[in-house]
Amino acid sequence: MLHLSILLWLPVVFGLLGLLVPERTTRWVSLVGALLTLALSIAFVVDFDTAGATHQHVTSDAWISALGVRYELALSGLNVWLVLLTTVGFAFSIAWTAVAPLGTRARAKHVFLHLAIAETAVVGALLAQDLILFVAFFDLMLIPFFFLTAMFGNGDRVPATIKMVVYTLVGSLLMLVAAIAVGVLATPAGASVSYDLATIAQRGVPEGSQGWLFACFAAAFLVKMPAFPIHGWVADGYRAMPLPILAVFSGVLSKIAAYGFLQIAVPLLPQGTADLRWIVIVMALLSILYASSIALTTTNARLVLAYSSIAQLGFITLGLMSLRTEGASGAIFQSINHGVAVFGAFLAVAILSARAGGSEDLRDMGGAATKAPVFAVLFVVVTYAVLAMPGTANFVGEFLILRGAWEGTAPAVTIIASIGIALAAVYALRLFIRSAHNRVGPKMEPREASRAQIALLAVPVVLIAALALHPSQTVDASDVAATRSVLPAAAIADRDGAQQMLSDLQDKVGGEVASTGGGQAGAPAGDVAIDPSTGQPVDPAAAPAEPSAQTEGAGR
Repeated sequence: MLHLSILLWLPVVFGLLGLLVPERTTRWVSLVGALLTLALSIAFVVDFDTAGATHQHVTSDAWISALGVRYELALSGLNVWLVLLTTVGFAFSIAWTAVAPLGTRARAKHVFLHLAIAETAVVGALLAQDLILFVAFFDLMLIPFFFLTAMFGNGDRVPATIKMVVYTLVGSLLMLVAAIAVGVLATPAGASVSYDLATIAQRGVPEGSQGWLFACFAAAFLVKMPAFPIHGWVADGYRAMPLPILAVFSGVLSKIAAYGFLQIAVPLLPQGTADLRWIVIVMALLSILYASSIALTTTNARLVLAYSSIAQLGFITLGLMSLRTEGASGAIFQSINHGVAVFGAFLAVAILSARAGGSEDLRDMGGAATKAPVFAVLFVVVTYAVLAMPGTANFVGEFLILRGAWEGTAPAVTIIASIGIALAAVYALRLFIRSAHNRVGPKMEPREASRAQIALLAVPVVLIAALALHPSQTVDASDVAATRSVLPAAAIADRDGAQQMLSDLQDKVGGEVASTGGGQAGAPAGDVAIDPSTGQPVDPAAAPAEPSAQTEGAGR
């Protein structure tokens, strides 16, 4: 039987093993470990039953019993494809680093060890079903990238790294405070404190406290994405980070923040979500418009992709805050699409930079396609994915997000967000045309990419094509889980819309759904309705095991 702990700790095992072998062998040991982890994640995806229990392959053991913290892992419709994206991204980054090593051979072991630790941290944050365990892995993600950037980065890498850490650390501290408070406030008098996500959802957090708790979680997630106006670390951080590291950082880590909204902030704090979601929606719109405008004007190819990522995360955040099935499942799908496209886009920038004497300025490029037809074909496919060309899975993701926003927010919000789609076409095509076509740049030496580079670049291109040919495979896996996640908040923000979502959900699962308010993984399903007094989804077949913290915990 497959065990999630193996998937979680396998990268670190091979990272440590890489310290014991000769220097020349370290990168291949790390690559084998990344590929084995990828193979294991594929096995979990194949084994995942979209019509089965809400949580599958559950691992639950005591960890810090005195504090009520458990070592609890599970796969769900929210995280199963994001886990696969993570293992693909780290295998891609490690393979790229093995082909183009960072630093000297004497320090190569540090690179691969930090990448291994980072992969375990990201996978752990996705799998964690205990709130404190999630916070621990979420904070651990930053440490390896701090060392990778400070030791092997470009330019003023130390000040840039410190700025990145300060921004994200402030958000993480707020999240830690909120996580502890959620567990305590949700605990009824006389009961033991638990940070199990299902238990907290079942008990409920007092409505009067949900606003500031949601704000703390949102601050941590929006900084990590990042979102306007708390994105001040992006330009310096992205310039300093080595491109193989930046590819996985941009393609994977920002998605963990989006996942955090669906896994924690929205389902555990529905009243706080309903009260403050418009602030997050406005930030999402500003991120789309501001970042798209900067991407249009900058001549640094790396920063074009950096601000493009901010704009795409704005779309993903908009989908999450629409509190609609289409918006939430579209946000998960778009997270995967964007991650895959980013892997290829940053590798294309690295290939172009090598041809332009190390420069990443578009003014020094041009004409790269004249003697590199294979590279040009692969690059244009990646470009189409970045701009969400119809026919790509990125277009499907954005369509779902905009549909959810139209139904869950306001038509004006959708129209404003659509401006970002037009701007994306301009800055993505500008990046491709100015680097691959036009006159040959002053520093450009057009030549075909190496076989290793072509093979690496073909990986995201194949994945882009696969997602475009069969997007329903991914969307269907997350559809029910995303609906369950946003339904409690939707019932408060828009009762009629929530009732329609509930009806659709019952149709999808044969008329019965598990309690939206929580419950243990795999618990018996019951008919679900919306309580007319509270507007929240309830399970009339489920007998509450203990008094709700909504009433007994209100005076805390």
